[in-house]
Parts: sequence; C-alpha cells; structure tokens
Amino acid sequence: MAPRQTGSRKRKAPALAASSLGSAAGGDGPLPPKKPKRPAALRSLLHYLKGREVGARGRAGLPGFEGKLRGYAVRKLPELLRERELALGTLNKVFASQWLNARQVVCGTKCNTLFVVDVQSGHITRIPLMRDRGPASARAQPNCGIHAIQLNPSKTLLATGGENPNSLAVYQLPTLDPVCLGDRHGHKDWIFAIAWMSDTVAVSGSRDGTVALWKMDPDMFHGSIAWHNDAGLPLYAHIRPRDVETIPRASTNPSNRKVRALAFSGKNQELGAVSLDGYFHLWKAQSNLSRLLSIRLPYCRENVCLTYCDELSLYAVGSQSHVSFLDPRQRQQNIRPLCSREGGTGVRSLSFYQHIVTVGTGHGSLLFYDIRAQTFLEERASASPHFPPGPAGRKLKLTCGRGWLNHDDLWVNYFGGIGELPNALYTHCYNWPEMKLFVAGGPLPSGLHGNYAGLWS
Repeated sequence: MAPRQTGSRKRKAPALAASSLGSAAGGDGPLPPKKPKRPAALRSLLHYLKGREVGARGRAGLPGFEGKLRGYAVRKLPELLRERELALGTLNKVFASQWLNARQVVCGTKCNTLFVVDVQSGHITRIPLMRDRGPASARAQPNCGIHAIQLNPSKTLLATGGENPNSLAVYQLPTLDPVCLGDRHGHKDWIFAIAWMSDTVAVSGSRDGTVALWKMDPDMFHGSIAWHNDAGLPLYAHIRPRDVETIPRASTNPSNRKVRALAFSGKNQELGAVSLDGYFHLWKAQSNLSRLLSIRLPYCRENVCLTYCDELSLYAVGSQSHVSFLDPRQRQQNIRPLCSREGGTGVRSLSFYQHIVTVGTGHGSLLFYDIRAQTFLEERASASPHFPPGPAGRKLKLTCGRGWLNHDDLWVNYFGGIGELPNALYTHCYNWPEMKLFVAGGPLPSGLHGNYAGLWS
C-alpha cells in the first residue's frame, strides 16, 4: 500500500523544490514529471494463496514465491513423515521402484517379480515378464532379480528387466502392455541400471562391464492394444542396441568393471556411470555414446548408487560409508563428501530433490542432507511451549519398520535366530505432488529372504 499523504502543503513542496532546482541549474524548462510509484509487492503467504485461489496471473502475482515454498517444504517435509508398512507377502527384497500415478507404485524384486502395489488398498498385481527369443537354458538365473525400473520423461514407457535378467524389457503405460525386448544382441550379464535420454532412447548398464544404447521405434507403441498370438499371449518386438560401449579397464582391478548405476543429465546431454572398480565415467549421449572422462572415486568400496541434480549440475555417488559429490566441470570439488556410517552397512539408495539429498542406508534408516548448508537436517525440539521449536542437535533419522523375514535354517544357523534385523533400503521414490515417499528393500545379507515396503506421508 502506498504511504498515506496528509495535507496539500506537503504534496506541493516536492514540486516547488524541483522547479526551483531546474531554474538554478540553467535548464531549458521544468523537470519531467515523476513516474507514478508502483504499489509495493504483497509478499505474505496469505496474499499468495488468495491470489492462487482466484487464478491471478504471473504465478499468482508473486514471482518466485512458489519456488521458495517448495524449498521450504523440502526441508520441512521429512520431519513430518509418518510410516505405514505395506504387506508384500513372501516376496524377496525389493530392489527398484517408481511411482506410476498418485496411488500405484511399480516394483521389481530379487525373486524376479515385477508387480504394482496400490499404496491405499495394499493390493498387489503381478506383471508377466517378457521371455527371450532363445533356449530356456538362457533364461532366468537364480539370486539376481530386477535391479532397475525407469519411466521415460513423458511417462508413456517403462523400462526394466525381462525374465532373463540380462535383457531389457519395455512396457507401454498406463496399460503395461509389452512393447519390445532387447535380448540376444544385448548384454551377456545382469542389467543393474537403466536411464532414459529421451522418450524413445534408453541406456542400460550391465555386470558384463558394458553400457548399451537402445532406440525404440515409435511404430511399436503407437497402437493402443498389444498384439496377441493364436493362444492369446501378447507378442512384442525383439530389438538390438544401437551402440554398445565397454567400461575401460582400471589398473587396480581390471576384472571388476561391473556397471552398477547410471544417471542422465538432460541439461548437458551426458550420462554418468559408476563401476564397481571405484570409477565414475562420463559419456556424451547423443545418437551414440562417446566417453569424455573417467575419475577415480575418493571412496572405492561398494559404490552402488548414483543420482544427478540438474539444478546444481552435480552427481552424487553412494558408497559403503560416504556420499561423494562430483561436478565433472570442476577440477577442484568444492563440496566435501558426507559420512553416513550406519553400522558400516553403506548407502543403498540416493535421490536429489532441489538442494536436499535423501540417503537410504543398509541399516534401515533414511537421512536427509542439505547440500547448500552442507549439513544433515536435524530433529526439531521445543524447550518450552511458549517458544517455537529449534534444532535438537541430532541428525533427523527416519527408522523403517521390521518388514517380513523368512525364519529359515540359514537365519537360525548363521544369525542365531536374531529377533530383529534392520532392512537395507535398496530403493525409495518421492511423489511430491502428494507429499508421499515410498521406501522398500529387505535384509542386507545376501542369503536371507525377506522384504520391507512402507509409505511415508
């Protein structure tokens, strides 16, 4: 609101002074009239919400306020989240997950099951896996499963593994009809990671030490119904990769070039890859893949997850005890690694949203790191009911529930029948419009059979 003016004498004084100043300076005439003052911007949350209700133009009449609100919500949401466990029966270890819509999450497990869970009703729908065009002996291998699930940018296609974990399977959304399978001419070992570069181009990374670029023909999925054979089974195309590149051998461990994680930078059209020999690799991703650089990671043990933040142009790599931050364009890395020693169980899942990094550990906990402040979010505690809550000085940590564990002979003989074992959080994904977080995993020891899934909201 403009300041209130009281009295005609005060209104005329500035004009008289300006006229006198113009004459004294030898000007040819009076000064030009002053531009009318713009009304002061209303920067309260109340005015913003009122403006949004009536559909005010220009981002509800308050440019930048929505961004500040999102940033505030990102910091405040974790301490407000509460868990509701979801029962998954006897499925073994959820390795990958993605939201399909406001109430459905698609998941992949170690027991090679692809399913959709309704987070409201808890109902589970299994999705048939695609089979290779080859002998049965080349199909599913034990102790592997589905390690990656990714939706393309327009959420019209879903890429994951097939019945053979070496194969890339693509489904159409929202129907989940099979579209195509990359099998015989692709990877020779399990697919660990998938990243979409566009709506029709995906890259997969494998334990065989290669990354493969796949292009989907739009004609394969423009139809609204899947083809079926005489027996009523769905038919799908079999494709081969457009390009296959091998991870360069490291002098330290040349046999351990397994590609463990991928992350794509849409801004720079570059693909980051992490291999188990302790290296980060950067590829220019266009119609083919061309390697730009390889960097020795500061922490080399169990680098199993990778994520990228477009806003900060920053990669984050999760290892056994740290999260390392990499900007490939900076010789000197300005952001120090963060340590997350949760029982020595390592970082198992990572995600960026704005300036907050969510860390899923092998000890059943979620941590939240503010990349700008370079500190973990802290718990809030109120010393008195008359004062607002302040930092309690302890890291904010969400501890996940018990899940389900198979009490078999292995559990009895090797773990002494321990009543509770924390679940490794192998995957988590946010649904920010609904302010929900889906988290899943299972017991960390490879021989134990169990699962965990929870909705945090």
